[in-house]
Amino acid sequence: MRIGFAVPVAGPYATPENQLEIAVRAEQLGYESLWTMQRVLNPVDSPDTSYRNVPDPLITLAYLAGHTTRARLGVAVWNAPFAAPALLAQQAATLDRLSHGRLDLGLGLGWLAEELTAFGVPTARRGARLEEFLTVLRQLWTDRTERFDGEFYQLPDALVSPTPVQQPRPPILLGGGADAALRRVGRLADGWISASRHDPHDLHRSISVIKEAAERAGRDPESLRFICRAALGSPMHGPDSPLSGSHDRIRAGVAWLGEQGITEVFYDPNFDPTVVGPDVPPEVAVAKVTELLDGLAPGSALRL
Repeated sequence: MRIGFAVPVAGPYATPENQLEIAVRAEQLGYESLWTMQRVLNPVDSPDTSYRNVPDPLITLAYLAGHTTRARLGVAVWNAPFAAPALLAQQAATLDRLSHGRLDLGLGLGWLAEELTAFGVPTARRGARLEEFLTVLRQLWTDRTERFDGEFYQLPDALVSPTPVQQPRPPILLGGGADAALRRVGRLADGWISASRHDPHDLHRSISVIKEAAERAGRDPESLRFICRAALGSPMHGPDSPLSGSHDRIRAGVAWLGEQGITEVFYDPNFDPTVVGPDVPPEVAVAKVTELLDGLAPGSALRL
């Protein structure tokens, strides 16, 4: 089981200094990946404060790439409809080069109505749009593109550079919880990232849907990655969640997730209102997150 950690990406404590402190400490403790997320807009009257003060995920990872050497750098997730695939292809390839091949690119459809409106994206046929986006993205990561005339995107015959360090490309991981989204993972992606709201008890069923779709597409289901975003402290997960309670209980929950088919977990405290709440002093949030970081570090139970 690979274990990662999400850097500060929401709330008052999501500053460059705190991101750097947590990222460097996580790498020193043996965490194998560092994670960000994307949120561009927030409804003015929304009572949910989970997505306030969210910095750009790719710029944040580029900053952390210059201060880390080993941990993989992931975004969970970047919403594909918010930009043309040509722009993301260049940004992701640049980040992959800056990090010497450590990028894990998580992509999603987008779900917040206000964001979709701001980017001029209709809610209809978002799945078809994402599939075409993936086709164009893969083509752009070659030395030369062939002309492409799709329903949503068009490409001329052109040379494209720079290309990524990872070959044939950085891993593409998809989010989503509906069966259609899960089947898309099995057909087209390198892995799946569960959402903060996913019930851990339902992950096994989701994994089964993905693996069945992979087999039908002639792909090896065992080659796929299954990543659980462990939203520690989220009010959406009650005391019955295997990812709540003491550090020992959470570690046992992670082991149980491995038995369900999860291959990777990253701890994400950015949905905990006692961490990201608008009135939580940054130093209090950092202290709590550092305690989690140290207490749940890979091998920490063996050191106690």
